[in-house]
Amino acid sequence: MRIGTFGAVVACALAPLAAQPAQAADKIKIGFISTLSGPAALPGIDQGNGFSLALEELGGKVGGLPAEVSKNDDQSKPDVAKQLAEKLVKRDQVDAVVGVIYSNVMMAIYNAVVDAKAIMISANAGPSQIAGKDCSPYFFATSWQNDAPHAAAGAYVQQQGVKKVVIIASNYQAGHDAAAGFKSKYKGEVIDEIYPAFGQPDYSAEITKISSEKPDAIYAFIPGGGNVPFAKQWAEAGLTKTITPYSAFMYEAVTLPAIGEAGLGVRSAAFWTYDLDNPASKKFVAAYRKKYNAYPAVYAAQAYDAVLLLDAAVKAVNGKIEDRDAFAKALATVKYDSIRGPFTFGNNHFPIQNYYATEIVKDAEGNLVQAGKGLVLKDDQDLYHDQCPLK
Repeated sequence: MRIGTFGAVVACALAPLAAQPAQAADKIKIGFISTLSGPAALPGIDQGNGFSLALEELGGKVGGLPAEVSKNDDQSKPDVAKQLAEKLVKRDQVDAVVGVIYSNVMMAIYNAVVDAKAIMISANAGPSQIAGKDCSPYFFATSWQNDAPHAAAGAYVQQQGVKKVVIIASNYQAGHDAAAGFKSKYKGEVIDEIYPAFGQPDYSAEITKISSEKPDAIYAFIPGGGNVPFAKQWAEAGLTKTITPYSAFMYEAVTLPAIGEAGLGVRSAAFWTYDLDNPASKKFVAAYRKKYNAYPAVYAAQAYDAVLLLDAAVKAVNGKIEDRDAFAKALATVKYDSIRGPFTFGNNHFPIQNYYATEIVKDAEGNLVQAGKGLVLKDDQDLYHDQCPLK
């Protein structure tokens, strides 16, 4: 479906015999792709909210250019996403594609977008291949490489003195990246790794197995439609008091209303939390709560940042976005007021940024929130950047 069309049609005249300097565009065309329907849609809806909020605050313009936006639902299906991406870059000739929650979706659309020299800004998914050997000058992430938040969680669990852990992660690219990231910083004993199917609704067999193995803690990464069922079934099994739950992207603003107090005390790590003490983050959280009557999750924060990044880069090239190489260079180097505070892009265009311990608590109003609990890693860079040939 389409959301808001702004501005006039781009007119591009090229001299037949001589290359001309890039001219400022009349508008910027952006394709937003995310999971907006089905049981795995909660993160995508939050991501779409953050994207729309940023555009609204900019008055429908990005870097001063009227923004023509196409909002698309990938339904968490890679084949659907690939068709959407091909339509956006071939027929609609968008300047940028923004969004994407799930890594299997990102892998399905990645080549279609970057091979067309459209800018791809991931506001969530960060597969290891894209951070490493398959990196592109036209790809950027305003989130993280898949392993990185899990590596931070591994460091946090290590700092807590936990001796034995069971990892349970969904059986797809991001799940295996999650396990690899966690193990890169956790030096205790991983006594088992369990990989249930993505979106699986029942985890009784896996929970029974974990109970019999008697770890000190679990590290769980069950995204999409499986996160709430797992959280409820874990609580119902009564294991929280004997096996400490750590997780990533399960107990957060979009799922806590459904999980309820079963989420209290669950710990994790993240590069951003709603209570991060910087002006840009405070402004964003207040605006999001006013507009949507809810706390934003990290997905909205990442999409909001993606729009701010685009806005700053378009200004830096004076609207000459058709010069893709100059536009990409501006995206890699421009400074803007990120919700996470200062950060830099690595050579592979993934952020070098801080990570914080988090815990599910109640705020002053009695709302369940994922609160920051101190720095875990400072200026952390992903594990794959040295495999990327970009300098």
